[in-house]
Amino acid sequence: MKPFDLQPEEFAGHFATYINQVSSEYTLVEELEISVHRLIKFVQNIPLDKFDYRYAEGKWTIKDIIQHLIDAERIFAYRALRFARNDKTGLPGFDENDYVDEANAGKRSIQDLLTEMAVVRQATLSMFKSFSDEELMRIGTASSNPMSVRALGFTIIGHQNHHERIFQERYLE
Repeated sequence: MKPFDLQPEEFAGHFATYINQVSSEYTLVEELEISVHRLIKFVQNIPLDKFDYRYAEGKWTIKDIIQHLIDAERIFAYRALRFARNDKTGLPGFDENDYVDEANAGKRSIQDLLTEMAVVRQATLSMFKSFSDEELMRIGTASSNPMSVRALGFTIIGHQNHHERIFQERYLE
């Protein structure tokens, strides 16, 4: 299954920003595995003095963004689990800024953050590998919007790709 297999009713329009950033070269499971290795390698090549850099007042640091990716992936994966198990309970949204403010990523080493990212992705990957085709197609409600399990998987990847592009454009140029 690839991103172009998704139907418009499987996700809210604003998630297209992320889903459209996922390559159609690989399947969902393949890209979940490949993309985390690409991110870790990319981040390990960033100069040390950039990890706590803010390109403007009030903007997140690279460490903050990595923590944000970890937190968001956990939330998206939790939603995927609930929907795959046919849980019809609507799930609330979350305020990403509040999460970043409370996470204290700046006090952590970059290696610690990357290790956690890899562990979280491994758990996400194992979960998505366990889903049947029927479970991947199931749709639930989060933040008052419909979302399929497979769309959540592609959102995890696209969200990561989005922030990786921001690193390049705003932190490293």
